[in-house]
Amino acid sequence: MKPTTHQHATSQSAAAALPGKYLTFTLGDESYGIPVLKVREIIRLCPVTAVANMPEHVKGVINLRGKVIPLVDLRAKFRLPISANNERNCIVVTQIAAPSGGTRLYGIVVDGVEEVANFVAEDIEPTPDFGGALDAHFITGMAKSGNSVKTLIDLDKISSEDGTIPIRELKELHS
Repeated sequence: MKPTTHQHATSQSAAAALPGKYLTFTLGDESYGIPVLKVREIIRLCPVTAVANMPEHVKGVINLRGKVIPLVDLRAKFRLPISANNERNCIVVTQIAAPSGGTRLYGIVVDGVEEVANFVAEDIEPTPDFGGALDAHFITGMAKSGNSVKTLIDLDKISSEDGTIPIRELKELHS
């Protein structure tokens, strides 16, 4: 039986973020990071083929050199306001765990790529405890970078779920 969202938040926690290199990117005014070893390439926005009966955050598929890759808009997935595309928007093509074992390609639309940052253990804080009120199991940690904080996320967990994640509420509680 698949646990409910609330059960996920209280009974399952994300793996802790490990020190290392992360690709950081923006969604609105917030910064996020994924392990650089998951990143295959970064490409410009390209034509998307819609697929019927998909959740709002699944934009469809793209054809990248003969490979069909699902494309997810993380703004929609995290329930952030959707903005008009600009020249900084891009697709980060990642390699994630496949449900059947092995790996698969997974494209995410982001507002812009920032940098490859090297976070040491002292930079990474565990995911704050929000008392089970929010579903934050996809967050692996919070990385301190200067005066800002970057949310480190687990794309494997995000891709395995169909629902949206109320990240805006999480950010408001964290402030």
